Amino acid sequence: MTPRPEREMARRAIVPGLIAVPTALGLGYAFGDAGTAWSAALGVLVVLANFVAHGLSLAWAAGISIGTLFAVSLGGVIVRLGVIVGLMFALSTTDWFSPLAFGVAVVPGTLALLAYEAKLVAGGLGGMLEIPADRAAVRAAEQRATKEASV
Repeated sequence: MTPRPEREMARRAIVPGLIAVPTALGLGYAFGDAGTAWSAALGVLVVLANFVAHGLSLAWAAGISIGTLFAVSLGGVIVRLGVIVGLMFALSTTDWFSPLAFGVAVVPGTLALLAYEAKLVAGGLGGMLEIPADRAAVRAAEQRATKEASV
């Protein structure tokens, strides 16, 4: 069984994302202090976790129905952004956290992951996407075919 494309995209993003964490840590330390460094590294980790959660939730939803896939696609964005903003506000109450470093890591990190996702899709990874037929539509088509056959 081949892995779902969404899971594969999430899996492929983990290694570059984990390489970006020490890079953000080093840059944060170069431009600030230890708190700035950890804030930047945490920003990259949050972007990576967001991307992986996105891929895994889409893979799960695609196995249920098209409606579930749409709901998870649209609702998931709002939920994941809410988690990022909530985490930023919660961490802002600590002495060591730098919202600027966190934001400076989150924005380009998100853009880099979107570019990476576009590259994977352009390479054909998204072409393997299989969405099952909606169960209600299948039942309705079967009922209609049965009704037409009996006429």
